[in-house]
Amino acid sequence: MISTAIRLARVGSRSELAAALLMGLGYPCVMLAALIPHTWFFVAAMTVTYAADWYLHQRGSYLINRLGKVRAGLSIRFLLRQLMVILLLARLDLAEEPLFYTAVACFLLFYALQAPHGALTTLVRLRRTMPVVTRNVDLHAVRIPDAPPAVLLRRSAEKMLHLDIPAILGILIAAGTGEDIVGYAGAALTLLLALGYIAALAPYARRSRLVPSAPAVLKAVDSWLREYQPTVVLYFSGSNESAYQGNMWLETMARIEGRPLIIMRERGLVPQLAETSVPVICVPAGTHLMNLDLSTVRVCLYPANVGKNIHILRVPTMKHVFIGHGDSDKLASVNPFSKVYDEVWTAGRAGRDRYALADVGVRDEDIVEVGRPQLEPIKSWTGTVKNPIPTVLYAPTWEGWDDNPGNTSLLLAGENIVRRLITAAEPVRIIYKPHPFTGIRSARAKAVDARIRGMLGKAATERAAEPRWAKEAERTAAARSAAKAELVRIDARLAELAALGHSGGDDAEESRVSLADPAREAEVARLRAEWNDAYWRSFGWWEHRTVTGAQPKLYDCFNESDAMVSDISSVVSDFIASGKPYAVTDSAALGAEEFKRQNTAVRAAVILSNGAEELDELLAAVADPAADVLAGARRELKTYLLGPDEPTSMEQFNAAVRALTAKAEARNAGVAQRIGDQAVAVPDPEADAAGVGVGTGEPEASADVGAAADPDTVEEDAAVSEGTSAVR
Repeated sequence: MISTAIRLARVGSRSELAAALLMGLGYPCVMLAALIPHTWFFVAAMTVTYAADWYLHQRGSYLINRLGKVRAGLSIRFLLRQLMVILLLARLDLAEEPLFYTAVACFLLFYALQAPHGALTTLVRLRRTMPVVTRNVDLHAVRIPDAPPAVLLRRSAEKMLHLDIPAILGILIAAGTGEDIVGYAGAALTLLLALGYIAALAPYARRSRLVPSAPAVLKAVDSWLREYQPTVVLYFSGSNESAYQGNMWLETMARIEGRPLIIMRERGLVPQLAETSVPVICVPAGTHLMNLDLSTVRVCLYPANVGKNIHILRVPTMKHVFIGHGDSDKLASVNPFSKVYDEVWTAGRAGRDRYALADVGVRDEDIVEVGRPQLEPIKSWTGTVKNPIPTVLYAPTWEGWDDNPGNTSLLLAGENIVRRLITAAEPVRIIYKPHPFTGIRSARAKAVDARIRGMLGKAATERAAEPRWAKEAERTAAARSAAKAELVRIDARLAELAALGHSGGDDAEESRVSLADPAREAEVARLRAEWNDAYWRSFGWWEHRTVTGAQPKLYDCFNESDAMVSDISSVVSDFIASGKPYAVTDSAALGAEEFKRQNTAVRAAVILSNGAEELDELLAAVADPAADVLAGARRELKTYLLGPDEPTSMEQFNAAVRALTAKAEARNAGVAQRIGDQAVAVPDPEADAAGVGVGTGEPEASADVGAAADPDTVEEDAAVSEGTSAVR
């Protein structure tokens, strides 16, 4: 019932639901207290509405956005409270008193000041919004001044409206005690604070504090591009939840041959980009992107099929490659849209066969097997468990955009899987890492995810109370405390390093100061490795754990676990690189044989039904290598899915980049030659007017050439000339 109420109220937690209920009940209580009238009841109800409103804003509740859509937005809620104060004064027979007129005048003036405040904040934000957001790009050619203090612009409307508190508090105290001077002082303080806020913002609206014009910034970016001359681009666009799709390729881009560049399209994704030394340019407007000088780029890589890809797919001087953001048997891995690219790069032979079976228009000769460079951090299994008891990773994928029961094991099997692991005959530790998208579409999936977290929390508490684990906890307490202290130290240093690389200002200032620093990047990489090691040491090897967020990474969870349970997704293909036993849930109840026939990645897996009865087979394979009957099949499948171990994936990837670069160069050279030949063959209009022929000196020769020219050919050559202007 509570989960239903949370969904209907469009809030994210029980505390948000409670705040929403208090705010909803608070306003009628404020009105009731004003009508009675009862000053202190009024104060209490008013305080509740302020506190609940503030809490929902702090949590970024979606309900706040919805209230604005139904004419109950932020300004209206504050205005209602102020009107209730006026009503209270009238009901207290103070309508003819100076305090009443003071309140009315104060609130009117206060709202009049909202206009210049709103205009200033809007002007500053708009005039400090650059057409691009960059990282590791030197824009010294344009002057970008420091951003206004974040305290002035962050949630500025809410802060300005909250300045009415001194006036309301003073007026209510005056109404309750008869000390009108308190009310006058409160009203004066509110107006002075509002004027002070406006005065603090005003200097940042001066032209000298604003960023250069869009043409000036774009010119500087083009100058940098001509100097840097990028050759390989990772082009990424997507929703705020899809940042991981680009992040997984950052290390590969940093190691790629040539001069890499990352082009993004959404400003909101830039702060989510992981640390990288590769130059980044975020260009939200398609027209600005189309006018960037990308004439030196020869290969463009796409990790996702999204609509905005068309804005750069139109450029013929570079070759376009779909690299995806994982390798799995999901339908998304054989999207028919993939045929728009010059090539599709897959990890191994399985990807090639997958396209052949799907018959979606991708030609076999356009598929290149390049391995998976991202999988290098995954450690191979030694054949024995890492800790005294096995660790099983449960990493279900999300529910997808449709209601296909085969999308995720979470809905039908998730709780059964966790329950059976918790109650296994021999103890195991569970690491639960849900997909970042879990619950964004399905409230049911979100509820199951919450229940699984609750199950693990309860099981961890019960295990801690058992003598065996309590004794182990006591023995390792000092080591775990030291690891936690180490985490605090590392986090503090990482924060310092982040401050060195980022100003904490707005996008414009970040673009100015976020430049690559090899020494800082090396230290960050070392500290992140130390953080990961300390994280796993900070709690017991017997403790169940739910892992969310960017750290630790999924591959770190792979390395910490001895086996995995998952669904049909790229997670399974990646885990196969470890060589460890794994299980995949047949959520759609196809049957083991049909499930294996349809999904290559499960051919060496323990197939689970939704009841998860087969988990014992997985646990037996982990505990005893002799019982691991699928070990040979996993080795064969690894090569089929991910390619050979030699040459390395990075070597294969760079070889593919070189080969495609050569194709792009050959294409551009051929077009340039054809255009040159056409230029010689097409007559000069001025020469025609003078009566001079082409190559003969005869007037008739010009007429002959004009008669022989094919209009369709001329139009086609003109189009080619326009598309290849970047080459020349």
